[in-house]
Amino acid sequence: MNRVLTSLALAIGALITIFPYYQLAVMASNTTADIYSSPPTFWFGGHLFENIGEVFAKVDFFGSVLNTLIVAVATTLLVLFFDSLAAFTFAKYDFPGSNVLFGLLLATFVVPTQLAAIPQFNLMAALGWVGDLKALIIPAAANAFGIFWMRQYARGAIPDELLEAARADGAGFFRTYWSIGLPVLRPALAFLGIFTFINAWNDYLWPLVVLIDSNNVTLQVALSQLNGLYLKNYAVVMAGTLVAIVPLVIVFLFGARHFIRNIAAGALKG
Repeated sequence: MNRVLTSLALAIGALITIFPYYQLAVMASNTTADIYSSPPTFWFGGHLFENIGEVFAKVDFFGSVLNTLIVAVATTLLVLFFDSLAAFTFAKYDFPGSNVLFGLLLATFVVPTQLAAIPQFNLMAALGWVGDLKALIIPAAANAFGIFWMRQYARGAIPDELLEAARADGAGFFRTYWSIGLPVLRPALAFLGIFTFINAWNDYLWPLVVLIDSNNVTLQVALSQLNGLYLKNYAVVMAGTLVAIVPLVIVFLFGARHFIRNIAAGALKG
């Protein structure tokens, strides 16, 4: 009985989670008039390819996708390296001021990101990076959440005996991090990679502020340009959004499979 109730609850949860994406696809395949109809339509229309074609005609969709892909991939790789390196150090090495430094790192959680927009923009302007993708990648190369997440995982996942054995064999810090730390941290890295990629892909405020050239924008900024000042074609906006989430679904499926596989492997070894 408990198994039936659990399966039923999971099925209901899955339907609730999937329904917004289903409704997104429905609206993308209809017209704006159909979206505003009463009662609302819950079935697919025949205007999907027409709406997608209008998206491609109104904005530089593929150019913005390329910009977003460059930013998301570069940011994810940098975050995985720097955050895991810092987390490994905080978790397994004692050095003067480590607790104070980690406390200051956690304190950045309470600062809204919007407050940093103006000083960060001034810094990018001083460096000459305004309008360049570097202004999106470099400031996001490390973050407090990733370091905190990886540190908490590393503290319990990496045995001290392995580190001591590596030191006895003459391995230095980076060799220990690369050969012992990273293989153990793969499940946490998979989660952090998915989280970082999705955040970078969906980021809107900072790219809108720092990429002043309308011909060199990321995907979310390009999609916002689909709305006119007086006329809003929501069917076209939904079509653009539908196409934009396809890469996220691919990344999530690949990353989630890698994450689950490593968790299962760790459980079997344990």
